[in-house]
Amino acid sequence: MDDSPHGKAVAAVNAMSLAERVGQLVMAPLYAGSDPSSLQDLIVNQHVGSVLIIGNWNSGTAGVAAATSALQSYAPANNQLLMTTDQEGGLVQHLQGAGFDQMPSATDQGTMSTDQLRQSAAVWGSQLKSAGINVDLAPVVGTVTVDRATNGPVGALDRDFGLDAAGNADHAKAFIQGMADSGVGSAIKHYPGLGSVTGNTDFTADGILDTTTTLDGAEINAFNSVLEANPSMVMMSLATYQAIDPNNPAVFSSALVTDYLRNTVGFQGVITSDSLSATALSGVQPSDLGVRLVDAGGDLACIGAFDYVQQVLDGLNAKAAADSDFADKVTQSAIRVMTLKYSMGLAS
Repeated sequence: MDDSPHGKAVAAVNAMSLAERVGQLVMAPLYAGSDPSSLQDLIVNQHVGSVLIIGNWNSGTAGVAAATSALQSYAPANNQLLMTTDQEGGLVQHLQGAGFDQMPSATDQGTMSTDQLRQSAAVWGSQLKSAGINVDLAPVVGTVTVDRATNGPVGALDRDFGLDAAGNADHAKAFIQGMADSGVGSAIKHYPGLGSVTGNTDFTADGILDTTTTLDGAEINAFNSVLEANPSMVMMSLATYQAIDPNNPAVFSSALVTDYLRNTVGFQGVITSDSLSATALSGVQPSDLGVRLVDAGGDLACIGAFDYVQQVLDGLNAKAAADSDFADKVTQSAIRVMTLKYSMGLAS
């Protein structure tokens, strides 16, 4: 028997029903102030395998730990949840209160040496770990190529390291390594970068066509070099890239996800989405969101709106039941998610 994380994942997924495989591809949100039991049915009966801790949690590490512990109690002991949050620093730090340091913005982190940043990230990671978070959906690797004030998703919010592409990559690696030093995974985002658009995909469908990013530019090369630091996931952008695939947002682009990131760059890990309930995708039926992600080669449907979760699950289950080729993609994605879980000690 293959005793590697991948080998164990193959065996585990082979023993799963189709609905169990689908559940591993969905990340459901728990908002600050919501009762963890609101996700119990999704985790117990629909096999949802990941949770996004979202909103403004001011209850400190103890309050977050109480919620994450309750959530994990609903999951099988041998297949625990990927427990994620957006803890970048500055304006994007969902978890606050006693036990959580106030993190400087990524732009301020960019003024640190990489050694300093790694040490700081290890401290922040240990705080996340104590709260039951095992993956930080950070860092932002995008390089701002337009006026910072007009770059709604990144520059205007100081979410980038504020350097050139190579400097941003070096700092991203340090952040990832620091998190890993504390046993916390990371997700680089928003592939292939949101530094050249004006619109923030969370809140608008306007101004999200990137007309400059190419497959051989410095911006995407920075992302690819950061893969050397072994982030847990790559998070796909919801913007559209005219020079790469003008017909699909990155998250739904098989040209970008499969042909390029998987086959050319060689990344075989978990590919997640930015929130599929974001305004940028408001023209897509909720039941189609997960299907389009997996069809393009992605694995994990990150969903910021609770109301969307059931529709995404239903869409994936219906498509997989009706289409054996798509069911094969579901299986491969479930294997990638489970490989990550085995490598992190979440599955046994």
